Amino acid sequence: MDVGDRVLHRVMQRLERIEALDRALSPPGELLAELRLLVGEAEEWAGLEGDRRAIDAVEQLRAVDKLRGKAGGMN
Repeated sequence: MDVGDRVLHRVMQRLERIEALDRALSPPGELLAELRLLVGEAEEWAGLEGDRRAIDAVEQLRAVDKLRGKAGGMN
């Protein structure tokens, strides 16, 4: 398994955790923490892939996170 595959595997695991937290109606702060970790992992994956769509998706995730921060976040 190369680096890109390992990073993609981490991204997929993170998405599964986020879905499980959502199904369990976990506190918003817990879900938001996982989403923030996902952004970093997705950024790493997008950089390795060099795919413009992946990079655009990461930028959109960052923009959402930034907006949430300005709104006071969810805890």
